[in-house]
Amino acid sequence: MAISIPLKEPNFTLTKKINHMKPKMIWANLAVADLERTQKFYKAIGCTPNNPHTSNELVSFFFGENNFVIHFFLKNILEANVKGVSFGNSQTSNEIIFTVSAETNDQVDQWASEVKKAGGTIVSEPESFGNNYYGFVFADPDGHKFNVFKM
Repeated sequence: MAISIPLKEPNFTLTKKINHMKPKMIWANLAVADLERTQKFYKAIGCTPNNPHTSNELVSFFFGENNFVIHFFLKNILEANVKGVSFGNSQTSNEIIFTVSAETNDQVDQWASEVKKAGGTIVSEPESFGNNYYGFVFADPDGHKFNVFKM
């Protein structure tokens, strides 16, 4: 014999706490062909090495005042670590483009000169565009693109 007990509904609404993604940190991982070449290039344009994270599989640098980190992994190492992901040819396509802010037009021009001297490729020369914008696009030796501008 089954006994049935009626339950009254509560007079309040339960709310479920949603844990939105709020990472402690975010950084970028890019695939490269030659660690030594990558290290020389980024040192030459004044980036600060993130030495504790440099090894025979990657070189790492800090960018900007907030020390944004970019790890440059050998392509085969990065593909092995992020299973199911392959990286295309960064010389001909991009998944992301980083934008770097400059304070003056002269600084933009200076950075373009430094990139050229370090072995980078100027994709578009410094120029004025939009409303008070001035900048250029460059590629590192592996083809990763950076948009530099003053606004």
